[in-house]
Amino acid sequence: MDVSGQTRIVTREMHTAGEPLRIVESGYPHVLGETILEKRKYAREKLDELRKFLMFEPRGHSDMYGVILVEPDHPKADVAVLFMHNAGYSTMCGHAVIALGRYVVDKKIVALNKPETQVNIQCPCGLVKTFVDCSNGVPGKVRFLSVPAFAFDLDVAVEVEGHGKVKVDIGYGGAFYALISAEKFGFSVRESSVRDLTEIATKVDRSPTGSGVTARLAVQYKRGLIGLNQSRAFRSVIGTTFTGSVVETVMCGDFTAVVAEVSGEAFYSGSCTFTTEDADQLKSGFVLK
Repeated sequence: MDVSGQTRIVTREMHTAGEPLRIVESGYPHVLGETILEKRKYAREKLDELRKFLMFEPRGHSDMYGVILVEPDHPKADVAVLFMHNAGYSTMCGHAVIALGRYVVDKKIVALNKPETQVNIQCPCGLVKTFVDCSNGVPGKVRFLSVPAFAFDLDVAVEVEGHGKVKVDIGYGGAFYALISAEKFGFSVRESSVRDLTEIATKVDRSPTGSGVTARLAVQYKRGLIGLNQSRAFRSVIGTTFTGSVVETVMCGDFTAVVAEVSGEAFYSGSCTFTTEDADQLKSGFVLK
């Protein structure tokens, strides 16, 4: 789908622990498909210009994140979501799930219940159960239970330009992550500059990364560094935190997996109406690398 002067998309802006989220509210075409994976494929193949329109500059930036609410096909889901970012469509995003839990209750898509409201969100990786604290009569902090997460492989040797071979752990938390301590590159996440960190990682999440926390918990459990129901705080480069714990062990194929609980808080930051003009050569967006 091409972007034109008739393109008009309305969004609600939120952030979770500093990481932005752009929620599409209107103006986005109907996403076809019987299943959420078919819808994801359709968006990628037929509507990708709109992802670039919303995620790229001048309306977004290389670290922008967005979601599109679609009809669920899971019988227990309240809503379904497609995640999008500067490079494509991810299978899971924990910070987005935390924000959506609050958003869905605020929009009365799911009725508020005290002291806690459950919102089941169908993601491309599976059904994610979120629990919104409503003890004060309004939505507050949110926790979610992950899909089965596991350590796919440990101490995998990979070649990193300028650093030679390094060993990483591969963890799955709804999406796959290569996990390595910044100290192995001579950096400190808390003390090194963002510029130094991005030279290695190309981008830095403002939040502790919800699905990344899930993957880290799975790897830590595999290594015996955390036990069942043991809570741990994960701090971002800007000082915001998520809390995570392993609450259950399950089998996922041949892997001994865990169900992780991750909690955080999301806030509203604005509303936007995005438009363009046919004469604008940059109407589809651009990425400055």
